[in-house]
Amino acid sequence: MSPHPVHWLADQAKTGLSELPTNASWLVRQALQPIEEESEAQMTEARRKVQTLRATVSEVLPGGDSVEGRMVRARIAAERAQEAEDEALAAAREAKERSDYAKQLAEEGRARLIQVKRDTDREVERQVAEARQAAEEMIERRRASARAEAEEELEEVRSEVSEETEAARREAEAAQQRAKELVADASHRLQEARRLADEAQQAAVAAAEEAHRQAQQLKAEANEQVRSANARVTVADRARHRATATARRTAQELSRADIAKDLDSRTKAELLEMAQALDLEDRAAMTKGELVKAISRASRVTA
Repeated sequence: MSPHPVHWLADQAKTGLSELPTNASWLVRQALQPIEEESEAQMTEARRKVQTLRATVSEVLPGGDSVEGRMVRARIAAERAQEAEDEALAAAREAKERSDYAKQLAEEGRARLIQVKRDTDREVERQVAEARQAAEEMIERRRASARAEAEEELEEVRSEVSEETEAARREAEAAQQRAKELVADASHRLQEARRLADEAQQAAVAAAEEAHRQAQQLKAEANEQVRSANARVTVADRARHRATATARRTAQELSRADIAKDLDSRTKAELLEMAQALDLEDRAAMTKGELVKAISRASRVTA
């Protein structure tokens, strides 16, 4: 026996209504599972559709009109639920596609980032290597230039030092030669001085001996001359006394005129002897006439 259409519809509606929460949960799981990693906008859209489905189910719950009206509303709600389910599934598929596309983009982005990072790393390494090579080349050029300048300056200094050293060596050799010559000359002069000193010493000794001999000889001669002088003085005294006596005798024998005549006839030397005998002063400076007068005066005084 077939069931009553109304009861069948009610059973179907009940069955559909009793399964709606489960279907809604399944839809939510189906909608949420593929979009767990999707954007916030897609997840919000899926939640909105589920909430719409739950509101539609609430409209067919008991507490309303007649059974037939409720059945109509239940069918309409079931159709809306089906449409919502289809839309939710479509949204879930779209979300999954978008998620897959997003994953693909993310993977491609990551791959691109990895490639770009690899390329940029290689580029950085290349540029760093080029910069390092350029820097090393520049350093090498600077080093070579500095080494060349240093070598040039060193060569100039070496040349100057060599010239100064050579000049100093020549001057030193000249000074050494001059010193040798001076030493030789000084040695020669010293030898000559020693020879002259020896000769001078010998000459001095000889001269001293000769001087001593001559002194002795002069002493002897002087003694002899003294003795001779003493003898001559004695003789002169004797002659003077004789002359004085003679003069006195002559003066006594002759007259004044005769004395003057006699004195004029005598030589100056004889007059000087007579003046000496009479001990006349300044007789050596007197002329013959002055001697005659002085002797005449002395004779008169004596007479």
